[in-house]
Amino acid sequence: MDLFAQPTLEEAKAQDCAAARVKELTVLINRYNQAYYMEDVSPVSDFEFDALLRELQQLEQRFPALLSPNSPTQRVGGTVNKTFRQVPHRIPMLSLGNTYSIEEIEDFEARTRKSLGDTPFSYTCELKYDGVAIGLTYRKGQLVQAVTRGNGSMGDDITDNARTINTIPLTLNGDYPDDFEVRGEVVYPYEAFAAMNAQREAEGEEPFANPRNAASGSLKLQDSRETARRKLQFNPYFLLLPPAEEAAAMARWPHHLASHYSRLQWAQQMGFRVQPYVQECRNIEEIKNYIDRWDKQRWELPFGTDGIVIKVNQIPLWDALGLTAKSPRWAIAFKFKAEQVATPLLSISLQVGRTGVVTPVANMKPVQLGGTTVKRATLNNADFISKMDIRLGDSLLIEKGGEIIPKVVGVELSQRSQGAVPYQFPTHCPECAAPLVRAEGETGFYCPNRNGCHPQIIGVLEHFVSRKAMDIDGLGSERLELLYQKGLVRNAADLYALSREQLVGIESVGENGERRTSIQDRGADNLIAAIEDSKQIPFERVLFALGIRYVGEVGAKKLARYFKNMTALQEADVEEIATVEEMGAKTAQIVYDYLQQADSRQLIARLQAAGVQMAVRDHGDGAAEMVLKSGLVMRGSDKLKGKTFVVSGTFARFTRDEIKENIELNGGKVSGSLSAKTSYLLAGDKMGPEKQKKAEKLAIPILTEEEYLQMVAE
Repeated sequence: MDLFAQPTLEEAKAQDCAAARVKELTVLINRYNQAYYMEDVSPVSDFEFDALLRELQQLEQRFPALLSPNSPTQRVGGTVNKTFRQVPHRIPMLSLGNTYSIEEIEDFEARTRKSLGDTPFSYTCELKYDGVAIGLTYRKGQLVQAVTRGNGSMGDDITDNARTINTIPLTLNGDYPDDFEVRGEVVYPYEAFAAMNAQREAEGEEPFANPRNAASGSLKLQDSRETARRKLQFNPYFLLLPPAEEAAAMARWPHHLASHYSRLQWAQQMGFRVQPYVQECRNIEEIKNYIDRWDKQRWELPFGTDGIVIKVNQIPLWDALGLTAKSPRWAIAFKFKAEQVATPLLSISLQVGRTGVVTPVANMKPVQLGGTTVKRATLNNADFISKMDIRLGDSLLIEKGGEIIPKVVGVELSQRSQGAVPYQFPTHCPECAAPLVRAEGETGFYCPNRNGCHPQIIGVLEHFVSRKAMDIDGLGSERLELLYQKGLVRNAADLYALSREQLVGIESVGENGERRTSIQDRGADNLIAAIEDSKQIPFERVLFALGIRYVGEVGAKKLARYFKNMTALQEADVEEIATVEEMGAKTAQIVYDYLQQADSRQLIARLQAAGVQMAVRDHGDGAAEMVLKSGLVMRGSDKLKGKTFVVSGTFARFTRDEIKENIELNGGKVSGSLSAKTSYLLAGDKMGPEKQKKAEKLAIPILTEEEYLQMVAE
């Protein structure tokens, strides 16, 4: 093949036609994206949108020269960045002076009025977003760079990750300067943050502490695909130009550039999602009213805010007011005081989780905080109690600031009784009396007696039988407790040794002598059948069911699809496990250690002997299989790649979980709610009428179970 050969006339014409179509598609998709993410409007169905995006992807693959870094196809991420390059800010990102005092705001306003004399001016008041400040540089309407604040002079280049945030325009609309910057805050909306934490907890990972820290960490993820999944939001708060551009731009667009408020409105016209909470204020009374209003209403916002920013509105006056060594004199930030109450500590209880970690919990006198009643709060670990010097009988200070969950922030020492003594963290497990240990580099104590500690055993069993793991219906926590008390079950493999005769009629006795849970004939039959059915659960869910620390649903799928069977995984070393996507060095070591322990190997061997799946089902061509409870065997494919489904109702051949798993097996995605991005609503019997109405309103195709089967059929 001649690499230097000139394209034929037909090839050149084809590329010209493709270039025109790529331009047309880019304009259309950007317009629809802006309507959806900036204006909450869905101009087209998800099916139509996906068709346009798919056409653009195909053209870019066929003609790589037409692929732009700011193409809408780049929103999903995919770039891996091992290091983040430090770059200078052309204009320093100054920090604002902060105050918690209304009197200091009054002083700021009086100084400003005195400095400006008779010059007419106003203020803008806006929310102080609780997130991560970044600067976005645009040249000729295209995003070229995104940089974090850093130290104000230098920041990290996070352009690849910023491109995945849907509220950051890649290409601008209308009029705009040739070279300028938009600064703003990346926040993690509460709803998306809660969903991410729920997913992390379900996968056995530590939840994020708060949305601000999670947003910061998300921007520095090495894989931009993971950043794309986080659903971050960009809120612009300033538009500025390099000094060389300022005068010419001011002459051309005096109306847009004269004030801070007008610059934000201009940014909105360009395609940014400017929050509607910005207000122009004329005097100190209007400023105070704005502060009072948002101090009360901030909890109703969809994202975190920790204060108010007040700026002189007329930008030409900023030079006259000048700067201090650290911050501008034309702006100030008023910080809200975190909502805080004091309440007596009644006792400290210790909870042992399924991984053995011992968590101290404060039991307090109930108190109102942020619209909810608080009576318990985590004390995290022994180091936290020691650092806070928490003692029984103390009044604890509970706060709800940027956190969603109230937390203990201190002790009201003025209320401490003279006889209070420092709390001594137990040296032995409160459940099984085993000596507690602390792993190197970890703050928490844990009980190592995983096979003899009651709450750990029950916790592991509950996880094993749960819906997303082995899905053994009829084994709730109370019934598992009963089987444990009777000595029938000590680990997951024991479940597969249960007989009908052992189960029928067993019952427990409560503390007051009353009879409790018992199992009758039909219940025993159903339970034995459910255990038998679980032997068809695919290998990836078996891996998840084992409850290996830090291995969630996604991690288990990655391990299963990489190693194909348990034997290969058990024979792998730490380095090979660490090469699997979603596996870091720490998790890889934990997986390796678990699989090398004698009791783990014995458990796995017993499960395998019982008929539990320990390998991915395929025919040698890499196509995985799943076996439904109905007995139907289905093979995987990539036929649903790029499509998103919402599942509603009940089905004849599938359980709800099976049909969701089958969608993923065929390359599709499952969402919990309908939106313009939904490809299909998969409707079973007893589907709610509201879902059908919404699907029809959004023009989302509705599939029956039979139509779905035809779609994925060989």
